[in-house]
Amino acid sequence: MSKENSFDIVSKVDLQEIDNTINQVVKEIRSRFDFKGSKCSVEFSDGGIIMHADNDFKLKSVMDILEAKAVKRGINLKSFRYGKIEKAAGDTVRQKAEVVQGVDKELGKEIVKLVKEAKLKVQASIQEDQVRVTGKNRDDLQQVIQLIKDRDWEIPLQFVNMRTF
Repeated sequence: MSKENSFDIVSKVDLQEIDNTINQVVKEIRSRFDFKGSKCSVEFSDGGIIMHADNDFKLKSVMDILEAKAVKRGINLKSFRYGKIEKAAGDTVRQKAEVVQGVDKELGKEIVKLVKEAKLKVQASIQEDQVRVTGKNRDDLQQVIQLIKDRDWEIPLQFVNMRTF
């Protein structure tokens, strides 16, 4: 009896690393000379990051600090989906950045279509917020991994749960 092999394609971000990044950003904002006396702040809540600043220029600076700290902590910048810059109370501006978790249905369909077009002896199926790829031959699964890595996706993808059953 031949064994089946499988792996999952997911998009996950370590929320503890996001929290650590936010703490570093807040610390830098407090200590930087160009932010003295300003109403700049960054907070992490409900799976998103909320940035407040006095004006668009300072908001851009806060966003640059956030991105620099995130990269240093190993967070892919594709994990952030920025919203519009909005006016906030007290003559300030606000911007929300959503932290992307999971593979949405549209992207899942695109991945499944790509795997099927490769005409390898594997099956791909969408399961909630991940895509599972199964096949008898491990080499085919590794070809699928390489196929997905070669393409530029709008979110970072990871390959987990490589197993034989």
